[in-house]
Amino acid sequence: MFTGIVEETGSIARVVQGGMSGEIKINASFVLEGTKLGDSIAVNGVCLTVTGLYDDGFTADVMPETLRRSNLGMLKSGDQVNLERAMAADGRFGGHIVSGHIDGTGEIVSLRNEGNAVWVRVRAKEEILELIVEKGSITIDGISLTVAALGTDHFEVSIIPHTGQQTTLLKKKPGDKVNLENDIIGKYVRRLMGKDSGKSGITEDFLAEHGFY
Repeated sequence: MFTGIVEETGSIARVVQGGMSGEIKINASFVLEGTKLGDSIAVNGVCLTVTGLYDDGFTADVMPETLRRSNLGMLKSGDQVNLERAMAADGRFGGHIVSGHIDGTGEIVSLRNEGNAVWVRVRAKEEILELIVEKGSITIDGISLTVAALGTDHFEVSIIPHTGQQTTLLKKKPGDKVNLENDIIGKYVRRLMGKDSGKSGITEDFLAEHGFY
């Protein structure tokens, strides 16, 4: 589990693709501290398993499902990525619950300055937007952010200077793809309501029958 608080930005050293899968090596330093083979590191919000450790970075395998769901297949040598180690049991919970399992990608529409903040508009598919609520949480490329505005085909976040300096988000430009992960609580509620299966889930009648008014 992660929190969406980026610890470091690393850079892609190499990307090796064979068919639909591949391996990436990422140059990093801070996230290597205490990391062992088999540990999890979120790369642009994607939970990857460390398969090799080096003085200057680490390697991880990338499977076909990951390439389909995320922007990792678009990475090339020199690209910057957001990195976060899995949360330690005694760590501080600074963001929100982030699983590292991407729901899909969105597209940067615009970046607009307002005072010391930057508004970032992201276009997304309906299945992602319907699980977003204004003032709720969304993960963009591994960054835990608050939804500041919600439209019919997009949502917006407002980036403070610290977040802009510590992550790659403000280096994006219109048309760039970003990884999106919905708040896991919303996904569980959707499942319990029967939205995914098409079956009747928890309804107002069910709650009233069991003493919830």
